[in-house]
Amino acid sequence: MSPGDLAGRVAVVIGSSRNIGRAIALELAGAGAAVVVNARTSAAEAEAVADEIRKGGGRAAVSIADVADPGAAAALVAAAVESFGRLDILVNNAAVRREIDFARLDYREWREIVSIILDGAYLCSHEALPHLIASGSGTVINISGVSAFTGGAGRAQVVAAKAGVAGLTRALAHDLAPHRITVNCVVPGYIDTRRADGGAARHASVRPLAGRLGTPEEIAAVVRFLCGPDARYITGQSIHANGGVFMA
Repeated sequence: MSPGDLAGRVAVVIGSSRNIGRAIALELAGAGAAVVVNARTSAAEAEAVADEIRKGGGRAAVSIADVADPGAAAALVAAAVESFGRLDILVNNAAVRREIDFARLDYREWREIVSIILDGAYLCSHEALPHLIASGSGTVINISGVSAFTGGAGRAQVVAAKAGVAGLTRALAHDLAPHRITVNCVVPGYIDTRRADGGAARHASVRPLAGRLGTPEEIAAVVRFLCGPDARYITGQSIHANGGVFMA
């Protein structure tokens, strides 16, 4: 892809104030897209990402919204269109990865995680749909995770929600194909990220074939390709980027 392959397009990146989401926002902006940076609560971090995009010559806006809330998801999409006049790309990257043993997993915790990850992807995709149709070449990218395919202890709510995201991808690919909208799922493996739950420490014991953890920028590069003009024949796929730790 050339630096301007996404010029004139507008992207909303859910959960883009840090880590993989931040890298995706910067990558899409670097390809020419105007980007709406979203966070649930961390306004200062979201503004920092938007400022980084602007300093690089790009266009960015910030929308603080809990995408598990239908009204907030609707307001987020409306804000994107109000800021930039259109919406072409939606990246559903909202995630919470708290670990808890299943015996202690109560329904409140289950619903909170599933609503953020899976309900959020549904709500944002549903609200964005009229604008993605109007785009004529819309793109939805859902971010899953390798544990959705391998399982993992203490993560029933996360694994179930992330597996649901992969299933939603395949369903939407069928439903949205008549509107020339591609829908794909990017599945990161073990990525070197800053996480409040200590995930990076756990990752230290993992040995992918690549011999190292992945970087957020490597995941962002996959997303950028799937959003670009060379990927219009790819839809309904789960694209694994994991250094060989899991082979689909």
